[in-house]
Amino acid sequence: MRERKLVGTDGYILEVQTLSKDFGALRAVHDVSFAVEQGHIFSMIGPNGAGKTTAFNLITGVYAATAGQVLFRGRNILGLPQHSITELGIARTFQKLRLFRRMSVMDNVLVGMHCRTGSGVRDAFLGTPKLKQEERQSAMRALTLLKSVGIDEYWDSMACELSYGDQRRLEVARALATEPKLLLLDEPTAGMNPAEKDDMMGMIQNIRDGGTTVLLVEHDMKVVMGISDRIVVLDHGEKICEGSPSEVQCDERVIEAYLGARYRQDRKAGSTPVVGS
Repeated sequence: MRERKLVGTDGYILEVQTLSKDFGALRAVHDVSFAVEQGHIFSMIGPNGAGKTTAFNLITGVYAATAGQVLFRGRNILGLPQHSITELGIARTFQKLRLFRRMSVMDNVLVGMHCRTGSGVRDAFLGTPKLKQEERQSAMRALTLLKSVGIDEYWDSMACELSYGDQRRLEVARALATEPKLLLLDEPTAGMNPAEKDDMMGMIQNIRDGGTTVLLVEHDMKVVMGISDRIVVLDHGEKICEGSPSEVQCDERVIEAYLGARYRQDRKAGSTPVVGS
């Protein structure tokens, strides 16, 4: 496990500044701040209801923030529509799969490429050489992405025919098809068996090593501690800790609010449990 030193403000691809979100009288996120260094795997952990997915939804434009700023590569993206945020270079997956189940595996990935294609209505209507060339290039790139996540052999299958773990991989491939600089993964190993989780860990590291920064929400502490460069911990919508994996594991506030006494005992015994569900 690598723990790299932060290089300063110029090295941050994402800066979340005093971010808050109210749903009526409920404050789901309260004055949360953190910064993600380019080229890192940055994880967000905490109990169910801590505000992790709400923070994801604020960053990606699903929700409008009550207060604060989200800077992506130095630009405040709060208030931008979701498609504009995607075009700028942010992609995400979801806790619950959102695939086009009755479309082919290949077509699911091609959908993700739509924001990067240049052909217009005229090209589609006339079947221009530009369109045909772009379609060939898109198909080749889609196969490359499917191969990178290990499911290229299923390219012509329906998405609903894939196993659960392979559907998770397909959702990642579709997100990567948008050519993101920052990829947000919301519980990517949920429901996977240990072997599938190990494969997903390797895949996330390969995505990072290929030049895409990763912001991860995950409950499995083996996954989080095994691949994260830095971690922020939320509880009841507030940040209670931020640091390296080793620092977070030893923080008493984190153990009290999330990891629990059993985690402390298991660490001493040399094992790391899954926390939450």
